[in-house]
Amino acid sequence: MTDKKSAAPDPALAIDPTLIERLAEIASRLGLSEIEVAQGELRIRVARQLAPVQIAATLPAQPTALVAGAPPAVVAPPPVPVAVAAEHPGTVKSPMVGTAYRRPSPESPPFVEVGSQVKAGETLLIIEAMKTMNQIPAPRSGTVIQILVEDGQPVEYGEPLMIVE
Repeated sequence: MTDKKSAAPDPALAIDPTLIERLAEIASRLGLSEIEVAQGELRIRVARQLAPVQIAATLPAQPTALVAGAPPAVVAPPPVPVAVAAEHPGTVKSPMVGTAYRRPSPESPPFVEVGSQVKAGETLLIIEAMKTMNQIPAPRSGTVIQILVEDGQPVEYGEPLMIVE
């Protein structure tokens, strides 16, 4: 007869709930979408879903009077809800995971603003991934009707960045 020993879990591989909470806090504080730690054979990965930030143009509450000889003011269309933005045919989605920058340098003006006219191939923003700056071009000519990311915001693959209509 063989003697079977009960397979007790290795205390070194026990998962500490406070470690998971601390990792989640660190990921949240640093704006990370995921964080992973490994110690020996134990690996813990904490991932969270980042919601895209919606930036909309603010319109004056009262109509402005037209000045003789002045061009009429451009009125931006109402913002598209973020959930619908992913399905909009003019949505520019992130081709990679990284950090989105709306301007070429901190001192420079943004590449585009809401209401900007763009041509196909024109740079809309830059995504930094692994210390490489990747220009994101306009997929078609049109008007930028909505910008869904802030300057310096982390983005995920496939996340809506802008809408060009």
